[in-house]
Amino acid sequence: MISIDQLLVFSLTSLLLIFTPGPDIIYVLTRGVAQGRSAALAAAMGFSLGNIGHTLLAVFGLSAILASSALAFTLVKVAGGIYLLYLGFKLWTADPALVLSGHGEDKTARIIFRQSILANLLNPKVAIFFLAFFPQFVRPDQGHPAMQMMILGLTFVVLTMLGFGLVAFGAGALNSRLAARPSLSAWLHKGAGAILMLLGLRLIWADR
Repeated sequence: MISIDQLLVFSLTSLLLIFTPGPDIIYVLTRGVAQGRSAALAAAMGFSLGNIGHTLLAVFGLSAILASSALAFTLVKVAGGIYLLYLGFKLWTADPALVLSGHGEDKTARIIFRQSILANLLNPKVAIFFLAFFPQFVRPDQGHPAMQMMILGLTFVVLTMLGFGLVAFGAGALNSRLAARPSLSAWLHKGAGAILMLLGLRLIWADR
């Protein structure tokens, strides 16, 4: 159904794309530096698992609707941008002392996990990327193109988890070094919130 060499080429190409700086990896890095390793790992897991939704959209052709309909694309894009603005504002106004004390860390991680899944799903550019990228590695002569897409999608999810997980650990380590300086942590929260809001504005105003 799907060959080893086909999967290997796809995996190597995917890893290059995963580590290319973009809004998703910046989001994970920002969460980690501002809120620590748990927050970064939650964001990494959320963004990774959100790709399952984009895989299903590509398999069932719903991504094609976003690609062909300017109105649908714009509506989803604006919704995603507004959501990132909201998350950025929440982080800007958060009390860094709670993060430094570890108070409610598990609850915070669960919230960030859910937020990250939704932020990923509300980015129509990711949906269109899946629609354009995956078919290049599908070989119709091997049969079951939809199943091949699913296997490629799940492979991409695992690779994203590994890649973003490394970024999360690195960002978390940096946060640990900075945690001893509360005043700096407060500025990090505001900076991280500003970055998320800028990502939201970028998503809203950027062309396709």
